[in-house]
Amino acid sequence: GKNEYDLLVIGGGSGGLACAKEAAQFGRKVAVLDYVEPSPQGTSWGLGGTCVNVGCIPKKLMHQAALLGGALKDAQRYGWNIAQPVHHTWSVMAQAVQNYVKSLNWGHRVQLQDKKVKYFNMKGSFSGPHTVRGLTKAGKETIVTADNIVIATGGRPKYPTHIAGALEYGITSDDLFWLKESPGKTLTPFVFNVSLECAGFLTGIGLDTTVMMRSIPLRGFDQASQMASLVTEHMESYGTKFLKRCFPTKVEKLENRLQVTWKNTDLGTEETESFDTVMWAVGRAPDTKTLNLETVGVKTNSETGKIIVDASEATSVPHIYAIGDITEGRPELTPTAIAAGKLLAQRLFGHSSELMDYDNVPTTVFTPLEYGCVGLSEEAAVQCHGSDNIEVFHAYYKPLEFTVAERDATQCYMKMVCLREREQRILGLHFIGPNAGEVIQGFALGVKCGATYAQLMKTVGIHPTCAEEVTKLHITKRSGLDATVTGC
Repeated sequence: GKNEYDLLVIGGGSGGLACAKEAAQFGRKVAVLDYVEPSPQGTSWGLGGTCVNVGCIPKKLMHQAALLGGALKDAQRYGWNIAQPVHHTWSVMAQAVQNYVKSLNWGHRVQLQDKKVKYFNMKGSFSGPHTVRGLTKAGKETIVTADNIVIATGGRPKYPTHIAGALEYGITSDDLFWLKESPGKTLTPFVFNVSLECAGFLTGIGLDTTVMMRSIPLRGFDQASQMASLVTEHMESYGTKFLKRCFPTKVEKLENRLQVTWKNTDLGTEETESFDTVMWAVGRAPDTKTLNLETVGVKTNSETGKIIVDASEATSVPHIYAIGDITEGRPELTPTAIAAGKLLAQRLFGHSSELMDYDNVPTTVFTPLEYGCVGLSEEAAVQCHGSDNIEVFHAYYKPLEFTVAERDATQCYMKMVCLREREQRILGLHFIGPNAGEVIQGFALGVKCGATYAQLMKTVGIHPTCAEEVTKLHITKRSGLDATVTGC
């Protein structure tokens, strides 16, 4: 018989919701099936996915809380009389952030209802090519059929289960943003961007915070010229502790604290220290366990577990699609998932043929000193075009706001990677400094449109801003990843 829905989306995150809402605009019958499996520590949340509940939104708000703490210190230099010491109350911040997130959860529910999209709060699994079995928390089963099915279940944080006590006593970012009380003295082993972001705002609000790193920070971002290291150097200078070339081996429960044992690979020693909280940040795994993909023949990458898709987001099964963090080779970013979801709905129901363009997508790491970038890293540019064909322009700079406050600007740095031939097309732009996300967002359009170094040098900057400094880049590192960064 006829399938009940034109489109069924499994997963109520940014990409899935965008796809469902867009499809509904074309008058199609659409359903969304979403369920949040509680974390090992029992944390769960509402509709909206990782970004809304345990990602971008609460992270940026807590990052802002830390920036305000820094601004209070600067304010005294600017003439404000602020009673000392200044104290931060975690529970007040957490309640405000969590209330806002809950308002977004409710907003998504209302939007789906307004657009006549059916919402099922159920865990889904395939029982046939066009059939999904939904299961409620209470165990009630519902069968949903659809002509087209989109998988958008995203990922969940990994646990280093090879480390004794990691699962029993540690938390992840899934839990941190929903804590009602302060995490206290915190250790975050492994240096992914989320660990640095969380460590940054925890330090910023006055908590004793330690990052344990076995190798390089911010793997996958630009490493040449120590770009990623500048981020951690700034954090270290502002109070975050770093245990370098160390890795944890076990976590044990004491009376009121957690004792962590680790190995120092430089010294060959074993060391221990106690913490109130251990937050793991070892990456995310695709949330496919319960989907039963093998039943319908949806192929995944055996190493990553992610779903293999083509340029149109189609899986190995023609009418089954996948978008967002769960897909192989796609950036794990909310805006790309949203854009891909909308374009997919337009192709399915709106007679469109436009594909998602994943090149030159800007992003920012919200560490205390933000790192924004768009395009290729220097390493990737050299790999694609050869070191002899790459020209790098770079400089250190000092934000005007830092001068009166006498803040250290040692790590404020920018770099532009260009093709050496003819117009010197910009391949990548990297910026470390205040409001890096806002700065890079503006320049991202230029890079997307094929802007050149010459065009950028003709651009009049807004004075006096940090973004203006990009339009004045004039120092050249001719080539070679081993060249020394000199600055201006």
